[in-house]
Amino acid sequence: MVLLPTDRMDSLFSPRCVWVNGPIIVGAGPSGLAVAASLREQGVPFVVLEREDCIASLWQKRTYDRLKLHLPKQFCELPRMPFPADYPEYPTRRQFIDYLENYAATFDVKPEFGSTVQSARYDETSGLWRVHSSSAGAGEMEYIGRWLVVATGENAENVVPDIPGLEGFAGKVTHVSDYKSGASYKGQSVLVVGCGNSGMEVSLDLCDHGALPSMVVRDAVHVLPREVCGRSTFELATMLMAWFPLWFVDKIMVFFSWLILGNLAGFGIRRPAIGPLTLKNKYGRTPVLDTGAMAKIRSGEITVVPGVARFTKNSAELTDGTALDIDAVVMATGYKSNVPQWLQTSDGFFGKDGYPTTAFPNGWKGQSGLYSVGFTRRGLSGASADAVRIAKDLGHVWREETKPTKRAAGACHRRCISVIF
Repeated sequence: MVLLPTDRMDSLFSPRCVWVNGPIIVGAGPSGLAVAASLREQGVPFVVLEREDCIASLWQKRTYDRLKLHLPKQFCELPRMPFPADYPEYPTRRQFIDYLENYAATFDVKPEFGSTVQSARYDETSGLWRVHSSSAGAGEMEYIGRWLVVATGENAENVVPDIPGLEGFAGKVTHVSDYKSGASYKGQSVLVVGCGNSGMEVSLDLCDHGALPSMVVRDAVHVLPREVCGRSTFELATMLMAWFPLWFVDKIMVFFSWLILGNLAGFGIRRPAIGPLTLKNKYGRTPVLDTGAMAKIRSGEITVVPGVARFTKNSAELTDGTALDIDAVVMATGYKSNVPQWLQTSDGFFGKDGYPTTAFPNGWKGQSGLYSVGFTRRGLSGASADAVRIAKDLGHVWREETKPTKRAAGACHRRCISVIF
Protein backbone atom coordinates (compact mmCIF):
# COMPACT_ATOMS: atom_id res chain seq x y z
CA MET A 1 0.00 0.00 0.00
CA VAL A 2 1.59 3.29 -1.12
CA LEU A 3 0.49 6.51 0.55
CA LEU A 4 -0.30 9.38 -1.76
CA PRO A 5 -1.07 13.07 -1.16
CA THR A 6 -4.64 13.83 -0.16
CA ASP A 7 -6.72 16.86 -1.01
CA ARG A 8 -7.60 18.15 2.45
CA MET A 9 -10.92 19.70 1.45
CA ASP A 10 -12.05 16.47 -0.30
CA SER A 11 -11.13 14.37 2.72
CA LEU A 12 -13.33 16.49 4.97
CA PHE A 13 -16.51 16.04 2.96
CA SER A 14 -16.20 12.61 1.26
CA PRO A 15 -15.29 9.05 2.30
CA ARG A 16 -11.65 8.13 2.41
CA CYS A 17 -10.66 6.65 -0.92
CA VAL A 18 -8.47 3.67 -1.82
CA TRP A 19 -7.39 2.85 -5.35
CA VAL A 20 -7.08 -0.91 -5.91
CA ASN A 21 -4.85 -1.94 -8.79
CA GLY A 22 -6.66 -5.25 -9.09
CA PRO A 23 -10.07 -6.72 -8.25
CA ILE A 24 -12.16 -5.74 -5.25
CA ILE A 25 -13.52 -8.95 -3.72
CA VAL A 26 -16.62 -8.66 -1.55
CA GLY A 27 -16.87 -11.57 0.88
CA ALA A 28 -14.29 -13.70 2.72
CA GLY A 29 -16.14 -17.00 2.78
CA PRO A 30 -14.78 -20.07 0.97
CA SER A 31 -15.66 -18.54 -2.40
CA GLY A 32 -13.85 -15.26 -1.75
CA LEU A 33 -10.84 -17.10 -0.34
CA ALA A 34 -10.71 -19.38 -3.39
CA VAL A 35 -10.64 -16.42 -5.78
CA ALA A 36 -8.07 -14.55 -3.70
CA ALA A 37 -5.74 -17.56 -3.48
CA SER A 38 -6.05 -18.22 -7.22
CA LEU A 39 -5.28 -14.55 -7.94
CA ARG A 40 -2.28 -14.68 -5.62
CA GLU A 41 -0.83 -17.45 -7.76
CA GLN A 42 -1.44 -15.29 -10.84
CA GLY A 43 0.44 -12.40 -9.22
CA VAL A 44 -2.64 -10.18 -9.28
CA PRO A 45 -3.13 -7.78 -6.33
CA PHE A 46 -6.54 -7.59 -4.70
CA VAL A 47 -8.44 -6.44 -1.65
CA VAL A 48 -11.02 -8.55 0.18
CA LEU A 49 -13.81 -6.78 2.06
CA GLU A 50 -15.56 -8.76 4.81
CA ARG A 51 -18.33 -7.43 7.06
CA GLU A 52 -17.61 -9.85 9.91
CA ASP A 53 -14.47 -10.13 12.06
CA CYS A 54 -13.34 -13.49 10.67
CA ILE A 55 -13.16 -15.52 7.49
CA ALA A 56 -15.98 -17.96 6.70
CA SER A 57 -18.36 -16.33 9.19
CA LEU A 58 -21.21 -18.65 8.19
CA TRP A 59 -19.16 -21.65 9.30
CA GLN A 60 -17.65 -19.97 12.35
CA LYS A 61 -20.71 -18.20 13.73
CA ARG A 62 -23.89 -19.57 12.14
CA THR A 63 -23.59 -23.35 12.12
CA TYR A 64 -24.55 -25.99 14.67
CA ASP A 65 -21.97 -27.98 16.60
CA ARG A 66 -22.56 -31.42 15.06
CA LEU A 67 -22.32 -30.23 11.46
CA LYS A 68 -20.05 -32.11 9.09
CA LEU A 69 -19.49 -31.68 5.38
CA HIS A 70 -22.28 -33.54 3.62
CA LEU A 71 -20.02 -34.55 0.74
CA PRO A 72 -16.65 -36.36 0.80
CA LYS A 73 -13.71 -34.05 1.34
CA GLN A 74 -12.32 -34.42 -2.19
CA PHE A 75 -15.43 -32.66 -3.51
CA CYS A 76 -15.10 -29.78 -1.03
CA GLU A 77 -11.47 -28.73 -1.22
CA LEU A 78 -10.52 -25.30 -2.53
CA PRO A 79 -8.11 -24.72 -5.44
CA ARG A 80 -4.44 -25.58 -4.95
CA MET A 81 -4.76 -27.15 -1.51
CA PRO A 82 -6.21 -30.56 -0.60
CA PHE A 83 -7.46 -31.45 2.86
CA PRO A 84 -4.91 -32.98 5.25
CA ALA A 85 -4.53 -36.71 4.69
CA ASP A 86 -5.54 -37.50 8.28
CA TYR A 87 -8.92 -35.77 7.94
CA PRO A 88 -11.91 -38.14 7.84
CA GLU A 89 -13.95 -38.53 4.67
CA TYR A 90 -16.55 -36.10 6.05
CA PRO A 91 -14.64 -33.40 7.97
CA THR A 92 -16.27 -31.80 11.00
CA ARG A 93 -17.23 -28.15 11.22
CA ARG A 94 -14.13 -27.40 13.30
CA GLN A 95 -11.85 -29.26 10.91
CA PHE A 96 -13.24 -27.36 7.95
CA ILE A 97 -12.73 -24.02 9.71
CA ASP A 98 -9.13 -24.99 10.52
CA TYR A 99 -8.63 -25.92 6.86
CA LEU A 100 -9.95 -22.53 5.70
CA GLU A 101 -7.81 -20.59 8.18
CA ASN A 102 -4.75 -22.52 7.04
CA TYR A 103 -5.76 -21.88 3.43
CA ALA A 104 -5.93 -18.12 4.02
CA ALA A 105 -2.57 -18.13 5.78
CA THR A 106 -0.90 -20.26 3.08
CA PHE A 107 -1.94 -17.88 0.30
CA ASP A 108 -1.50 -14.73 2.41
CA VAL A 109 -5.13 -13.65 2.16
CA LYS A 110 -5.74 -10.88 4.69
CA PRO A 111 -9.27 -9.46 4.39
CA GLU A 112 -10.31 -6.02 5.57
CA PHE A 113 -12.51 -7.25 8.41
CA GLY A 114 -15.46 -5.28 9.69
CA SER A 115 -15.96 -3.63 6.28
CA THR A 116 -19.65 -3.68 5.41
CA VAL A 117 -20.27 -2.83 1.77
CA GLN A 118 -23.09 -0.32 1.53
CA SER A 119 -23.10 0.00 -2.26
CA ALA A 120 -21.13 -0.89 -5.36
CA ARG A 121 -21.73 0.76 -8.70
CA TYR A 122 -20.00 1.00 -12.03
CA ASP A 123 -19.08 4.53 -13.10
CA GLU A 124 -19.62 4.66 -16.85
CA THR A 125 -17.64 7.90 -17.20
CA SER A 126 -14.43 6.65 -15.61
CA GLY A 127 -14.91 2.95 -16.39
CA LEU A 128 -14.31 2.09 -12.73
CA TRP A 129 -16.14 0.35 -9.91
CA ARG A 130 -16.84 2.46 -6.82
CA VAL A 131 -17.44 0.43 -3.69
CA HIS A 132 -18.60 2.25 -0.55
CA SER A 133 -18.06 0.50 2.77
CA SER A 134 -18.31 1.38 6.44
CA SER A 135 -16.61 0.01 9.54
CA ALA A 136 -16.52 0.87 13.21
CA GLY A 137 -12.78 1.52 13.13
CA ALA A 138 -12.12 3.14 9.76
CA GLY A 139 -15.48 4.83 9.17
CA GLU A 140 -16.64 5.43 5.61
CA MET A 141 -14.38 4.17 2.84
CA GLU A 142 -14.54 4.14 -0.94
CA TYR A 143 -12.61 1.51 -2.87
CA ILE A 144 -12.07 2.22 -6.57
CA GLY A 145 -10.90 -0.28 -9.15
CA ARG A 146 -11.47 -1.76 -12.58
CA TRP A 147 -12.87 -5.10 -11.40
CA LEU A 148 -15.42 -6.27 -8.85
CA VAL A 149 -15.81 -9.88 -7.66
CA VAL A 150 -19.08 -10.60 -5.87
CA ALA A 151 -18.35 -13.42 -3.40
CA THR A 152 -21.05 -12.91 -0.76
CA GLY A 153 -22.62 -16.22 -1.75
CA GLU A 154 -25.99 -17.91 -1.47
CA ASN A 155 -26.26 -17.79 2.33
CA ALA A 156 -25.74 -14.14 3.21
CA GLU A 157 -29.07 -13.48 4.96
CA ASN A 158 -31.52 -15.60 6.95
CA VAL A 159 -34.89 -16.47 5.45
CA VAL A 160 -37.76 -16.37 7.96
CA PRO A 161 -41.24 -17.01 6.53
CA ASP A 162 -44.08 -14.74 7.54
CA ILE A 163 -46.35 -17.17 9.41
CA PRO A 164 -49.43 -15.67 11.12
CA GLY A 165 -49.20 -15.55 14.91
CA LEU A 166 -45.47 -16.19 15.15
CA GLU A 167 -44.85 -12.91 16.95
CA GLY A 168 -47.37 -13.92 19.61
CA PHE A 169 -45.87 -17.34 20.29
CA ALA A 170 -44.71 -17.48 23.92
CA GLY A 171 -41.84 -19.95 23.45
CA LYS A 172 -38.35 -19.51 22.08
CA VAL A 173 -38.06 -18.98 18.31
CA THR A 174 -34.61 -19.57 16.81
CA HIS A 175 -33.34 -19.50 13.26
CA VAL A 176 -31.07 -22.43 12.46
CA SER A 177 -28.19 -19.96 12.07
CA ASP A 178 -28.37 -19.36 15.85
CA TYR A 179 -28.93 -23.00 16.81
CA LYS A 180 -25.87 -24.71 18.29
CA SER A 181 -27.01 -27.83 20.13
CA GLY A 182 -30.12 -29.61 21.35
CA ALA A 183 -28.77 -29.72 24.92
CA SER A 184 -30.81 -26.69 26.02
CA TYR A 185 -34.02 -28.21 24.60
CA LYS A 186 -33.97 -31.44 26.62
CA GLY A 187 -37.52 -32.57 27.46
CA GLN A 188 -39.13 -29.89 25.30
CA SER A 189 -41.49 -30.29 22.35
CA VAL A 190 -39.75 -28.50 19.49
CA LEU A 191 -41.20 -27.70 16.08
CA VAL A 192 -38.57 -27.66 13.33
CA VAL A 193 -39.87 -25.69 10.35
CA GLY A 194 -38.09 -26.99 7.26
CA CYS A 195 -36.99 -30.40 6.03
CA GLY A 196 -33.81 -29.75 4.09
CA ASN A 197 -30.43 -31.01 5.21
CA SER A 198 -30.38 -28.55 8.13
CA GLY A 199 -33.93 -29.35 9.21
CA MET A 200 -33.29 -33.10 9.15
CA GLU A 201 -29.99 -32.81 11.01
CA VAL A 202 -31.32 -30.40 13.65
CA SER A 203 -34.27 -32.74 14.25
CA LEU A 204 -31.81 -35.61 14.71
CA ASP A 205 -29.68 -33.52 17.07
CA LEU A 206 -32.71 -32.55 19.16
CA CYS A 207 -33.71 -36.19 19.37
CA ASP A 208 -30.20 -37.22 20.47
CA HIS A 209 -30.36 -34.64 23.27
CA GLY A 210 -33.66 -35.83 24.69
CA ALA A 211 -36.00 -33.32 23.05
CA LEU A 212 -39.26 -34.22 21.27
CA PRO A 213 -38.93 -32.84 17.73
CA SER A 214 -41.68 -32.49 15.14
CA MET A 215 -40.50 -31.60 11.65
CA VAL A 216 -42.59 -29.67 9.15
CA VAL A 217 -42.58 -31.27 5.68
CA ARG A 218 -44.75 -29.05 3.54
CA ASP A 219 -43.52 -29.83 0.03
CA ALA A 220 -42.24 -32.91 -1.77
CA VAL A 221 -38.56 -33.60 -1.12
CA HIS A 222 -35.96 -36.11 -2.27
CA VAL A 223 -34.22 -37.96 0.57
CA LEU A 224 -31.24 -40.04 -0.49
CA PRO A 225 -28.91 -42.24 1.55
CA ARG A 226 -25.60 -40.49 2.11
CA GLU A 227 -23.79 -43.63 1.05
CA VAL A 228 -24.57 -46.64 -1.14
CA CYS A 229 -22.56 -49.79 -0.45
CA GLY A 230 -19.94 -47.76 1.39
CA ARG A 231 -19.53 -45.21 -1.40
CA SER A 232 -20.75 -41.62 -1.33
CA THR A 233 -24.05 -41.19 -3.18
CA PHE A 234 -22.72 -37.96 -4.69
CA GLU A 235 -19.57 -39.69 -5.90
CA LEU A 236 -21.62 -42.53 -7.36
CA ALA A 237 -23.92 -40.10 -9.18
CA THR A 238 -20.92 -38.21 -10.57
CA MET A 239 -19.42 -41.44 -11.92
CA LEU A 240 -22.71 -42.55 -13.48
CA MET A 241 -23.28 -39.19 -15.19
CA ALA A 242 -20.05 -39.69 -17.10
CA TRP A 243 -21.64 -42.71 -18.79
CA PHE A 244 -25.42 -42.27 -18.72
CA PRO A 245 -27.95 -39.47 -19.35
CA LEU A 246 -29.21 -37.47 -16.40
CA TRP A 247 -32.72 -38.90 -16.45
CA PHE A 248 -31.34 -42.44 -16.20
CA VAL A 249 -29.03 -41.57 -13.29
CA ASP A 250 -32.05 -39.98 -11.57
CA LYS A 251 -33.90 -43.29 -11.81
CA ILE A 252 -30.93 -45.15 -10.35
CA MET A 253 -30.72 -42.69 -7.42
CA VAL A 254 -34.44 -43.02 -6.69
CA PHE A 255 -34.16 -46.80 -6.85
CA PHE A 256 -31.30 -46.81 -4.32
CA SER A 257 -33.31 -44.48 -2.08
CA TRP A 258 -36.28 -46.83 -2.17
CA LEU A 259 -34.04 -49.87 -1.65
CA ILE A 260 -32.16 -48.45 1.36
CA LEU A 261 -34.63 -46.02 2.96
CA GLY A 262 -37.89 -47.63 1.85
CA ASN A 263 -41.17 -46.01 0.86
CA LEU A 264 -41.24 -42.68 2.67
CA ALA A 265 -44.79 -41.69 1.74
CA GLY A 266 -46.17 -43.52 4.76
CA PHE A 267 -44.15 -41.20 7.00
CA GLY A 268 -45.46 -38.03 5.35
CA ILE A 269 -42.53 -37.49 3.00
CA ARG A 270 -43.54 -37.27 -0.65
CA ARG A 271 -41.06 -37.65 -3.47
CA PRO A 272 -41.09 -34.99 -6.26
CA ALA A 273 -42.07 -36.03 -9.77
CA ILE A 274 -38.80 -34.58 -11.09
CA GLY A 275 -35.66 -36.59 -10.36
CA PRO A 276 -33.20 -35.38 -7.68
CA LEU A 277 -30.35 -34.43 -10.02
CA THR A 278 -32.62 -32.76 -12.57
CA LEU A 279 -34.31 -30.82 -9.76
CA LYS A 280 -30.91 -29.67 -8.52
CA ASN A 281 -29.67 -28.64 -11.97
CA LYS A 282 -32.83 -26.82 -13.03
CA TYR A 283 -34.05 -25.26 -9.80
CA GLY A 284 -31.16 -25.47 -7.35
CA ARG A 285 -33.10 -27.64 -4.90
CA THR A 286 -30.64 -29.88 -3.12
CA PRO A 287 -31.72 -33.41 -2.18
CA VAL A 288 -31.47 -34.34 1.49
CA LEU A 289 -28.65 -36.74 2.33
CA ASP A 290 -29.77 -38.85 5.26
CA THR A 291 -27.35 -38.98 8.19
CA GLY A 292 -29.64 -40.86 10.58
CA ALA A 293 -32.85 -38.85 10.77
CA MET A 294 -34.87 -41.40 8.77
CA ALA A 295 -34.27 -44.10 11.39
CA LYS A 296 -35.63 -41.75 14.05
CA ILE A 297 -38.65 -40.96 11.87
CA ARG A 298 -39.40 -44.65 11.45
CA SER A 299 -39.14 -45.23 15.20
CA GLY A 300 -41.46 -42.31 15.91
CA GLU A 301 -38.83 -40.31 17.78
CA ILE A 302 -39.12 -37.61 15.12
CA THR A 303 -42.68 -36.79 14.07
CA VAL A 304 -43.37 -35.52 10.56
CA VAL A 305 -46.16 -32.92 10.33
CA PRO A 306 -47.64 -30.91 7.42
CA GLY A 307 -47.38 -27.14 6.96
CA VAL A 308 -48.08 -24.58 9.66
CA ALA A 309 -51.20 -22.47 9.15
CA ARG A 310 -50.64 -20.23 12.18
CA PHE A 311 -49.12 -20.04 15.62
CA THR A 312 -50.94 -19.38 18.88
CA LYS A 313 -49.42 -18.60 22.27
CA ASN A 314 -48.44 -22.18 23.04
CA SER A 315 -49.15 -24.20 19.90
CA ALA A 316 -48.96 -24.47 16.14
CA GLU A 317 -52.10 -24.99 14.08
CA LEU A 318 -51.27 -27.20 11.12
CA THR A 319 -52.70 -27.15 7.62
CA ASP A 320 -54.54 -30.43 8.23
CA GLY A 321 -56.56 -28.76 11.00
CA THR A 322 -54.76 -30.31 13.96
CA ALA A 323 -53.05 -28.35 16.74
CA LEU A 324 -49.64 -29.19 18.13
CA ASP A 325 -48.60 -28.05 21.62
CA ILE A 326 -44.97 -26.92 21.47
CA ASP A 327 -42.39 -25.25 23.70
CA ALA A 328 -40.01 -23.90 21.05
CA VAL A 329 -39.54 -23.38 17.31
CA VAL A 330 -36.41 -23.76 15.19
CA MET A 331 -36.66 -22.14 11.75
CA ALA A 332 -34.63 -24.31 9.37
CA THR A 333 -35.89 -22.18 6.52
CA GLY A 334 -32.59 -21.43 4.85
CA TYR A 335 -30.81 -18.40 3.53
CA LYS A 336 -30.77 -16.02 0.60
CA SER A 337 -28.38 -13.81 -1.35
CA ASN A 338 -28.09 -10.17 -0.27
CA VAL A 339 -26.62 -8.90 -3.55
CA PRO A 340 -29.69 -6.81 -4.52
CA GLN A 341 -29.27 -4.80 -1.31
CA TRP A 342 -25.90 -3.33 -2.27
CA LEU A 343 -24.98 -4.00 -5.92
CA GLN A 344 -26.26 -1.19 -8.11
CA THR A 345 -26.32 -2.40 -11.68
CA SER A 346 -28.89 -2.47 -14.44
CA ASP A 347 -27.15 -4.83 -16.86
CA GLY A 348 -29.27 -7.82 -15.80
CA PHE A 349 -26.29 -9.96 -14.79
CA PHE A 350 -27.82 -10.53 -11.35
CA GLY A 351 -31.54 -11.22 -11.04
CA LYS A 352 -33.91 -9.97 -8.36
CA ASP A 353 -33.19 -13.12 -6.35
CA GLY A 354 -29.52 -12.15 -6.09
CA TYR A 355 -28.25 -14.91 -8.39
CA PRO A 356 -26.61 -14.57 -11.81
CA THR A 357 -29.23 -14.87 -14.53
CA THR A 358 -26.91 -17.04 -16.64
CA ALA A 359 -26.76 -20.66 -15.52
CA PHE A 360 -23.63 -22.56 -14.48
CA PRO A 361 -21.00 -22.91 -15.88
CA ASN A 362 -21.33 -19.51 -17.58
CA GLY A 363 -22.55 -17.33 -14.72
CA TRP A 364 -19.14 -16.27 -13.42
CA LYS A 365 -18.48 -13.28 -15.68
CA GLY A 366 -20.59 -10.23 -16.45
CA GLN A 367 -19.91 -6.95 -18.21
CA SER A 368 -17.60 -4.07 -17.26
CA GLY A 369 -15.28 -6.13 -15.07
CA LEU A 370 -17.99 -7.74 -12.95
CA TYR A 371 -17.51 -11.31 -11.73
CA SER A 372 -19.43 -13.64 -9.42
CA VAL A 373 -18.38 -16.69 -7.42
CA GLY A 374 -20.32 -18.90 -5.03
CA PHE A 375 -23.71 -18.70 -6.74
CA THR A 376 -23.66 -21.93 -8.73
CA ARG A 377 -25.97 -23.91 -6.39
CA ARG A 378 -23.31 -26.60 -6.69
CA GLY A 379 -21.58 -26.18 -3.36
CA LEU A 380 -17.87 -25.80 -2.82
CA SER A 381 -16.90 -27.65 -5.99
CA GLY A 382 -18.89 -25.21 -8.11
CA ALA A 383 -17.39 -22.22 -6.30
CA SER A 384 -13.87 -23.57 -6.75
CA ALA A 385 -14.42 -24.13 -10.47
CA ASP A 386 -15.63 -20.55 -10.92
CA ALA A 387 -12.76 -19.18 -8.80
CA VAL A 388 -10.20 -20.77 -11.10
CA ARG A 389 -11.97 -19.40 -14.19
CA ILE A 390 -12.13 -15.89 -12.70
CA ALA A 391 -8.47 -15.85 -11.69
CA LYS A 392 -7.32 -17.09 -15.08
CA ASP A 393 -9.40 -14.45 -16.86
CA LEU A 394 -8.38 -11.65 -14.54
CA GLY A 395 -4.73 -12.68 -14.67
CA HIS A 396 -4.71 -12.25 -18.43
CA VAL A 397 -6.66 -8.96 -18.37
CA TRP A 398 -4.65 -7.52 -15.49
CA ARG A 399 -1.32 -8.16 -17.19
CA GLU A 400 -2.61 -6.44 -20.32
CA GLU A 401 -3.90 -3.41 -18.44
CA THR A 402 -1.38 -2.97 -15.63
CA LYS A 403 0.32 0.07 -17.11
CA PRO A 404 -2.92 1.92 -17.92
CA THR A 405 -4.15 1.05 -14.43
CA LYS A 406 -1.13 2.68 -12.79
CA ARG A 407 -1.63 5.78 -14.90
CA ALA A 408 -5.25 5.86 -13.77
CA ALA A 409 -4.10 5.56 -10.16
CA GLY A 410 -1.87 8.59 -10.63
CA ALA A 411 -4.79 10.55 -12.06
CA CYS A 412 -6.88 9.66 -9.01
CA HIS A 413 -4.30 10.64 -6.41
CA ARG A 414 -5.97 13.91 -5.42
CA ARG A 415 -8.87 11.98 -3.90
CA CYS A 416 -7.32 8.62 -2.95
CA ILE A 417 -5.41 8.37 0.30
CA SER A 418 -3.75 5.10 -0.67
CA VAL A 419 -3.15 2.72 -3.51
CA ILE A 420 -2.99 -1.09 -3.41
CA PHE A 421 -0.52 -2.38 -6.00
